[in-house]
Amino acid sequence: MAQHFQHPQRSPYGKALQSEALPGKVLVFGSTVVDVVVKVPSLPSTAQDVNIISQHHQLGGCAYNVAHILQLAHLPHQLCSPVGCGVYGEFVARSLQEKNIPIFAQLPSIANGCCYCLVEPSGERTFLSHHGAEYLFQREWFTQQVLEGADSIYICGLELEEETSADLVAFLEEQPQLQIFFAPGPRITSISRDFLHRIFALSPILHLNEEEACGFTGTETLREALFQLHEKTGNDVIVTQGAEGSSCIHQGKIHFVPGKTATVGDTIGAGDAHIGTIIAALHLGMELPQALEVANAVSAAVVSVAGASLSKEAFQQATNSFFTAGNL
Repeated sequence: MAQHFQHPQRSPYGKALQSEALPGKVLVFGSTVVDVVVKVPSLPSTAQDVNIISQHHQLGGCAYNVAHILQLAHLPHQLCSPVGCGVYGEFVARSLQEKNIPIFAQLPSIANGCCYCLVEPSGERTFLSHHGAEYLFQREWFTQQVLEGADSIYICGLELEEETSADLVAFLEEQPQLQIFFAPGPRITSISRDFLHRIFALSPILHLNEEEACGFTGTETLREALFQLHEKTGNDVIVTQGAEGSSCIHQGKIHFVPGKTATVGDTIGAGDAHIGTIIAALHLGMELPQALEVANAVSAAVVSVAGASLSKEAFQQATNSFFTAGNL
């Protein structure tokens, strides 16, 4: 039976989402790349020859995937993703133009990167990423025009590994009014401890999967990891648990929300869809445990299709049309 999500009264959430007016704009910082999706019978070992099953190109990247969910949810947002040159930059620029998505900034002398997504028959994916212009941010881009109407910002964390990381962290520190949604993924261990400490001091809402959370904290149980991460950030922490569902620590208590049944096509973009849905749900006044329920449904829909992008119809079906323009 389909789950019917009730539209709540808009309520204060965090330090930024406090207005009784329309939801504020979400700034979505991070990458837009070409996903080169390669289906393989198994991951190759050293010196092995493997005949692939298929391959194709699609628009992807953490920031783009999150922005796509916000677009489906009718939530005001701006995709803040630099675009480079080269064959991948041309693909990204052309794809964004075809989708009527404004290009945030262009770096015509730096090649855009890409992500090689190796997908096994189980649907599990392994990423080989080539970073390029999409992760390089310039201080002069952070203008009042960009900030106008914004109440929150999403960062995936990969951009914090690059040479321009200091400018981005300084920008975040200069905007204490913005609620940060931070989803660094497995690369959390590659970000400098200084940058992590400074970002955690800004009380972000942290989003990781169970392996990442336990690995980063060095804990054996998810419960321990949630409390340790909450202690570091002083804010809610969300941890996805694959098909089992997801957990969070909210108002000092741990909540577990079971997952939705899905036939797995591939798992590309499932985490991005999860955090994107949570951002949208919180902006509409949902409490975090209920937001996890909706996010689990959207993630299940994403893994049921090839690639990271849901159609409008699939998103509406997964959320029972909860996110409509009339609800904003």
